Amino acid sequence: MDPYESVISDFLDYIRSEKGLSAHTIEAYGRDLRHFASFLKEGTCGSFCEATGESIYGFLARLREKNYATSSICRTLVAVKVFYRFLKKEGLAPIDLGRYFETPKMWQLIPEVMTMSEVDQLLAQPQTDDFIGSRDKAILELLYATGMRVSEMCSLRINDLSDSFVKVKGKGRKERLIPVGRRAIEAIDHYLIHFRGKVDDPDAPLFISQKGKRIHRISVWSRIRSYAKSAQIDKAISPHTLRHSFATHLLENGADLRLIQDMLGHEDIGTTDRYTHLANSHVKTAFQTFHPRP
Repeated sequence: MDPYESVISDFLDYIRSEKGLSAHTIEAYGRDLRHFASFLKEGTCGSFCEATGESIYGFLARLREKNYATSSICRTLVAVKVFYRFLKKEGLAPIDLGRYFETPKMWQLIPEVMTMSEVDQLLAQPQTDDFIGSRDKAILELLYATGMRVSEMCSLRINDLSDSFVKVKGKGRKERLIPVGRRAIEAIDHYLIHFRGKVDDPDAPLFISQKGKRIHRISVWSRIRSYAKSAQIDKAISPHTLRHSFATHLLENGADLRLIQDMLGHEDIGTTDRYTHLANSHVKTAFQTFHPRP
C-alpha cells in the first residue's frame, strides 16, 4: 500500500472509532488529506513526516489559486491540524506541525458573498419560457428572498407556501415562518401556473425534476453553478452563497441581527453574529474605494 494512504487509513480508523465524527466529515477529511498527499508527492517529501510548515502553507496557497471556497480551505486546514496531532500522539512524527497554524475563526468560514449586482445577474439567467428555466428562476428567487438552506428548499411542499410567507422545516425538525418578497412569489406562481400543472395533493413537493421526482440539492447546486458561469461571476457560487448573501445584504441595509437569526433558523445568536464581521469588511472596502479622502 502507498505509505501515504496507509497512514491516512489509520487516521480515519482512529477518528471513526475515537472521535465520533459524522461519516460526511470523515469522508471530507480523507479527501482533504489525499489532496495534501498528492501535493507533497509533487515535491521532495517522501512522507507526511518530511513535510514542513512551508509545505502546508504552499498547499493552502495552491487551493486558493484553484479558487477553492474559503470554507473548503478552512476545513482542509482543520483536517491537517487534527491529522498531525494524531501523528505526534502515535509517535509517527517528531512534532505537531499543525500547532503552528491558528484554527480559523467562525467568521472566516463564511464563503464569498455576492454583491447585489451579481445577485441580479445570477437571477436574470434562467429563461422562463420552459419548465426548467421557470422552475430554476423560482428556486433562485426563493433562496435569495428567504435565506433558507437548500435542503430546506428541496423539502418544501406546495402547501408550505402562502402569498407572503413560507413555512420551513429546519434542523431538528423545527418549523419557522419566513416572509417572502413579491418577486419570489411571482416567479413561483409563474412556474406553478404555466408549467407545473394542476396538483391535487397539497403535500406534493413544490419543486420537482422533469421526471416528477422531488428535486435534489445536488441538482440545484449544479444548476446554480451553470447560471453563475453564464453570468460570468468569477466566484465559487453555490446555494449556500445565496443564503450568506441574503443575511449579509439584510445586515448591511440595517436589519436587526435577531430578526436575521430567526429567518436563518440559527439557535445561537453567535452563529448569526459572524455576519457582522463580513458586513463590516464590506463597509471598510466601500469607504476605501469611494471616499474622496480615505
